[in-house]
Amino acid sequence: MVLSGCAIIVRGQPRGGPPPERQINLSNIRAGAMARRAAQAQPDTKDTPDEPWAFQAREFLRKKLIGKEVCFTVEIKTALGREYGMVYLGRDTTGENIAEVLVNEGLATVRREGIRGNNPEQARLCELEDQSKASKKGMWSEGGGAHTIRDMKYTIENPRNFVDSLHQKPINAIIEHVRDGSVVRALLLPDYYLVTVMLSGIKCPTFKREADGTETPEPFAAEAKFFTESRLLQRDVQIILESCPNQIILGTILHPNGNITELLLKEGFARCVDWSMAVYTQGAEKLRAAERSAKERKVRIWKDYVAPTANLDQKDRQFVAKVMQVVNADAMVVKLNSGENKTIHLSSIRPPRIEGENKDKDKRFRPLYDIPYMFEAREFLRKKLIGKKVNVTVDYIRAATGPGEGTPAFAERTCATVTIGGINIAEALVSKGLATVIRYRQDDDQRSSHYDELLAAEARAIKNGKGLHSKKEVPIHRVADISGETQKAKQFLPFLQRAGRSEAVVEYVFSGSRLKLYMPKETCLITFLLAGIECPRSSRNMPGGMQVAEPFSDEAMLFTKELVLQREVSSTAGHYGPNFIISQCLSARSHVGNSWCSAILIILVQRCEKNRTNTNHRSYFSLKSTFFHHRNSCFSFELVNLSVSDVSHQTKYLTVILSTQFVQRPLASNKLIKLFTPK
Repeated sequence: MVLSGCAIIVRGQPRGGPPPERQINLSNIRAGAMARRAAQAQPDTKDTPDEPWAFQAREFLRKKLIGKEVCFTVEIKTALGREYGMVYLGRDTTGENIAEVLVNEGLATVRREGIRGNNPEQARLCELEDQSKASKKGMWSEGGGAHTIRDMKYTIENPRNFVDSLHQKPINAIIEHVRDGSVVRALLLPDYYLVTVMLSGIKCPTFKREADGTETPEPFAAEAKFFTESRLLQRDVQIILESCPNQIILGTILHPNGNITELLLKEGFARCVDWSMAVYTQGAEKLRAAERSAKERKVRIWKDYVAPTANLDQKDRQFVAKVMQVVNADAMVVKLNSGENKTIHLSSIRPPRIEGENKDKDKRFRPLYDIPYMFEAREFLRKKLIGKKVNVTVDYIRAATGPGEGTPAFAERTCATVTIGGINIAEALVSKGLATVIRYRQDDDQRSSHYDELLAAEARAIKNGKGLHSKKEVPIHRVADISGETQKAKQFLPFLQRAGRSEAVVEYVFSGSRLKLYMPKETCLITFLLAGIECPRSSRNMPGGMQVAEPFSDEAMLFTKELVLQREVSSTAGHYGPNFIISQCLSARSHVGNSWCSAILIILVQRCEKNRTNTNHRSYFSLKSTFFHHRNSCFSFELVNLSVSDVSHQTKYLTVILSTQFVQRPLASNKLIKLFTPK
């Protein structure tokens, strides 16, 4: 290190640790004093500016000596321990004499007091100074050297605006000081801002200041500091100032020989930190890979690292599945190739949450509509994923937890990264401000495989004020649930009948033919029963106990769920049913390839009385005539008449399966779907 034009710090070769430092002052010469900032503890003192040509002398030595081998001799050692001598460039005294070069360039003066006539070195310096004066070099030039004094700027009034004004462009700088492996002080050129910069994305072991003022290094803190000093101290570098959270300037230092951030990680001198990783502009995946390499080799701070054991096979870790339902803003139900349904959670994100407690205790709390931005987040996932095939990569499985003080119990969770068309759904959700990223402990490896991208997306959402980070009033969804209120349903029916065909979203499936719809235009929830049909009833709690499920009720419900759950449908109001249910006809539309399909695929279990005088009887034969009318185009159907004996009635069960598909031509290979007939 070069302190000034006449003082340097040298170090030997490292052996088992950082070598000791030694300051050498050049004998018989004097260079100008460098600028110095006033002591912060003494408010009355002022900053000391550069003396003329002081910075130029320092720069001359810095460019000539930093990183080079030198040889020195000690001539005088004072009582205070200061050493004065001569410094030569190279391994012996035959090299270039640094003091003579400085004097010859007019960057230092010779101390002529006390010159001994028999000292050839002093005589040589005086001769070189006279030649420099005659040539008007350096400080002997005309003008006095006022133009060589720097305008140092030690403070920045608004660091955030200063960083933003640079637009993350590389700027030239000199590293003036290394506090620890990941924090440096840099002189920004050409405006001479002296700023402290913390390396983005990493943190090295530090030095803890004790109560008595001494500093205690953490393990490998001294080694990390020496690693950075030996490569960057007083080197010409470029710095990208990337962010300024809480008045801390984050940046990346670029050197022709490599990126110090990646090198510190690779050698085990640093660890990745999530809070600043999001602003790193050189590729966060490189930092993770460097840290992973150090962990695998168990070097330095990772010497006791134990890798987590993998508990999933490759086939269970990555698979393709079809999204059947979006549970909330961070979970969904997918259908595997085996036909099994599986609930997965998006890794490392947290859905919108309500602030504080629910103020209206009397009102039933509905998270989807009452939590700000929960509905928007669910709708974003629903519109993008429902019925689509996605790529699932399981990142980790969160173990089940029991209830704690003020915290509920959680079942085991499969957390995964879900992508569709190359788009990370979690990242898209976070970038729109519809979810936040979970912060982990530094030693917690159970996180998303794209965690850094999530942090970057959240930083963009915060900067742009999107969604949860917006300063605008939160959207309010006043949705009336009239599915269980007799009078409201009765009053609402005429509006639906006059509207004719209405758009809706299927929110819940009670059974194969009974659904709950959300009507966006009317902002209400209604219970809906398919007109003219009845599916087997599922098991349910009744006042007298659990009602046993009818045969094939679960199959019918799953079938309907797969077809219409959370899909956009068109509905037409029919009449007010006997159980105060609005009875309607439903048409579900889904896009397949380049053609539109209009499909109704339901299991119909139709009771017809023997006298065939009721409404269901007429509805059934209306359907039957429709089937036969279209049987040669694009319908597949089968009618099964089963006579059964009943204690109270003689009934006939007619089971019908209808499959319709609107295509450009009839389907020659349209297969007959297997019937589910009750025994």
